[in-house]
Amino acid sequence: MEELRKTCLHDKHVGLGAQMSPFGGFDMPIQYSGIVEEHNAVRNNCGVFDVSHMGEVLVTGPEAEKYVNYIFSNDVEGLPDGGILYGMMLNHNGGVVDDLLVYKRGENHFLLVINASNIAKDVAWIEEQAKNFNVDIKNISDETGEIAVQGPEAEAALEEILAIPCKELTFYTFKELDRDGKHLIVSRTGYTGEDGFEIYADHGTIRDLWDKLMASGKVAPCGLGCRDTLRFEVGLPLYGDELADDITPVEACLSMFVKLNKPEFIGREVIERQKAEGAPRKLVGLELADRAIPRHGYEVLNADDEVIGYVTTGYRGISVDKSIAAALIQTPYAVKDNELKIRIRRKTFPAKVVAKKFYKKSYKK
Repeated sequence: MEELRKTCLHDKHVGLGAQMSPFGGFDMPIQYSGIVEEHNAVRNNCGVFDVSHMGEVLVTGPEAEKYVNYIFSNDVEGLPDGGILYGMMLNHNGGVVDDLLVYKRGENHFLLVINASNIAKDVAWIEEQAKNFNVDIKNISDETGEIAVQGPEAEAALEEILAIPCKELTFYTFKELDRDGKHLIVSRTGYTGEDGFEIYADHGTIRDLWDKLMASGKVAPCGLGCRDTLRFEVGLPLYGDELADDITPVEACLSMFVKLNKPEFIGREVIERQKAEGAPRKLVGLELADRAIPRHGYEVLNADDEVIGYVTTGYRGISVDKSIAAALIQTPYAVKDNELKIRIRRKTFPAKVVAKKFYKKSYKK
């Protein structure tokens, strides 16, 4: 069995008494004080996450923009320096290799931020597709740390506790700055549905920033448990649940992040066809009247008890106080207010089709 990797903050989590568990090949904190408490801290105040397990890949060279546009579903042409785009890398069948953020650092200079569980697969894919382009690919995941500061008080925390100027940053933009001889990338991004920032730097700098935040007593350390409940309530997908090699962006209701009015890119033909003809499956939200909790993989049934799909994520929503789920189901049943059922263990429970965004986001635009 492969040994779990550790982030640069691993000893900090252990010292704080975090409950640790494997995630994406890393030993990661799941919770500290508790998932509900940490979830509410982010919704109402400010929480800090160690996301150093995420992967970072640099793409540079004369054809970097052309190449990134070829492997990325969104359109980076015209993206200004300091701009960020969300999108996906697609395979030739239109399925999702990974979803990611693309940061434009300068002309033909891009940073790709990929999911921890996919780093090896993604880097191999990126390098393979780059063979016919004049680009340089550099995987800097092992040398890069990252923290996410999230919540309505996140801006104040960065300004007051870390003395990092960030007021002028708008949603999905970033700045690069030098602090005490160390280089930082600070972006107004996150994965919680609240205002927030993500900071990338070398391991030592990330440890120093974490210590300052913890010493302030004004922010809560948060684990991956509440990161999942937070992102799910606002309809943000998780790779391996709502996205996978055999799930297309059209099925996942993310076709807005696939731009067909740009030059050729991997997976284009399948997406173009599904946008025109419709996809066989669609991701929907489901709401249960019962307090039973649906989980990933549970079957979704129609009125005749025929299996028509499965749950991708399910929780008792903390902010909305309802049993909710996202499910990938056959498209004819993906109609708002349609009455379906979810099989939970040996019983079935009625569920109604609703919007996937169960909680209103609070991003700063």
